[in-house]
This record gives sequence, structure tokens and C-alpha cells, in this order.
Amino acid sequence: MQTNSRGVPHGNAVGIALMCAGVACLSVNDALAKLLTERYSPLQILFLRNVIAFPFALAIAWRIGGPAALRSHRPLAHLLRGILWIGATVLFFTSIMHLGLAEATALIFVAPLFITAISAAFLGETVGRYRWLAVLAGFSGVVIVVRPGTAAFQLVSLLPVATAFVYALLMLGARWVDPRESVWTLLLYLTGAGALLSAVIVPFAWRPVAAEDLWAFVAIALFGTAGMTMMTQAFRLAPAVVVAPLDYTALLWATALGWLVWHERPDLATLFGAAIIIASGVVTIWREHRA
Repeated sequence: MQTNSRGVPHGNAVGIALMCAGVACLSVNDALAKLLTERYSPLQILFLRNVIAFPFALAIAWRIGGPAALRSHRPLAHLLRGILWIGATVLFFTSIMHLGLAEATALIFVAPLFITAISAAFLGETVGRYRWLAVLAGFSGVVIVVRPGTAAFQLVSLLPVATAFVYALLMLGARWVDPRESVWTLLLYLTGAGALLSAVIVPFAWRPVAAEDLWAFVAIALFGTAGMTMMTQAFRLAPAVVVAPLDYTALLWATALGWLVWHERPDLATLFGAAIIIASGVVTIWREHRA
């Protein structure tokens, strides 16, 4: 195995770089979405993002996966995942209309904990006590961030948590897809299903797009597609236990972008709760790797 000058396997080094870049792209994607929610509905943003991104997803799938990536053996599975994708994205875009970018980002990090809990409760998977403790710790971090029963509590703070739950279902829904299909097929059909399904209901929330906002819609499609592509490649090149924890660098980007654009400053409770959620997520990833 090739290594660099520091002894890190080449695949790991490239995977780490791709994961960090991909997370940065998706963080910019979220910031652009927050800007656009000031004038457009989350559903319209999602629709235009997927419509613009679809040709790029098609080109990536064809270039990397070849003709086989364009074929699905279970189209209905992709359609169901498309419904979950729309639900998760609309929930998150709605949340960032009202919450700080860092707070919303911190709360969606409970998705891996939901995946663990759902897998144990409904899929019959064995979950050890350390992973259960990590799940409990993660949800205690959510309570610290949301602060129910206090003056700081906002009902809208539950939207990112709902986003994480639907996103967990989306990730587990990958098991419905035929194992012969590649990750590029999943990326292509997820984008296409999102565009197709949202097209049915977007007329009820449509607002004419101003010329000065076109760049933002194009940018959100490009950054979103680039981010998902780089993160997918990262998992192909390096072990999940190496690259998955780097997803949490999104909180650094969200905090920086929130401060630079909207002058948002997350309070100590949010940062403390986010630290607990991240730590529990890292423990979950590590324990799954050990298993």
C-alpha cells in the first residue's frame, strides 16, 4: 500500500481530503439555501436545485459508473427514497429559515444515533451497551441544545431533529436498493426522483425567480452535487471509520458562515450540546467499525 511522507496510506489521505472538501461544499450549499429562503419557499429551492443538478449527476454517473449506472433494478425503491429526500430537505431548509446555521447543523448530527436506534428496534440488529450509551448521550446533547421548558426553547428547534430522523430513514432505505446498483446510480436517481416528485407540488409554492438570484440557484446545485460526489468518493477510497468523523467539520463551517453572513454567534449551551452529540456520533462510528 502506498503511503505519503507521514506514513498515511495514500487512499486514506485522498479520502480525508475529499471528505473535508465535500463537507465544505455542502456547508456552502446550506448557507446558500438559507439566503434563498428569505425570498423563496424551501420546496422551490429544492426543486430548482435538483433540476439544475440532474444533468451534472447524469454526467458523473455516466463518466464514473458507465452505462450500468443509468439502470435501476428497483425503481420503486428510488421513488420511496426520493420522498424521504424531499421530506428531509424541506424540513432542514425550513429550520434554517428560523434558526442559526450552526444550531441547525448541530442538531442534524443525531442522524447516526437514529440509525442505530432504528436498526436495533425494527431491523433486529444487535447493538452493544456502549453504542446504546452513545445514543443516550447524543440525545442528552439534543436536550441541551433545544432546552425544552425554558424561555430559550423554540418549537422550530425540533425541525432539525425531525430532519435527522427522516435522513436516517433515507440512509437505511439504501437497503431497499438492488445490491447490483452502484452509489452513482443512487446519486443519480435520488436527484432525479427529487426533481420529479417536487415538480408535482412546487406550483403551489412557486414564486418567479429574480434574475439576480439565478447565480445562487446554480451555485447551490453545483456545490450540492460536488459535495455529495466528493464525500461518496471519500468512502470508496478510505475506511468509514477514517472519513466519517470528518463530517462533523460541518459545524465549524456552519459556525463560520453563520457569523460572517448573518452575524450569528451560537451560545455556550449550543456548543456544549453539539460537542456531546459529536462525541456520541464518533463513538457510534468507532463501535460500528469494531463490530
